[in-house]
Amino acid sequence: MPGDTLVVLSQDAEGNLFSPFSTYSHSRYAPTLSELVGEIFPLPEELKADQSLRELYGDRIPDTALPALVLYPLG
Repeated sequence: MPGDTLVVLSQDAEGNLFSPFSTYSHSRYAPTLSELVGEIFPLPEELKADQSLRELYGDRIPDTALPALVLYPLG
């Protein structure tokens, strides 16, 4: 894609509301209610390096959590 191409994220699958891309993170994702909705969790190396993250998440990261690229909208 050309360098000036705007990346826009949709709020939902139906295409309701849109927002420009803001930032991203490498995390882990685990579905909660369905395969379409879930939560993100820190990577193992982040937990190892940060005591406060270990205290916050403890052992509540599900075994189903997989590496993921998480995209965040601007708005």
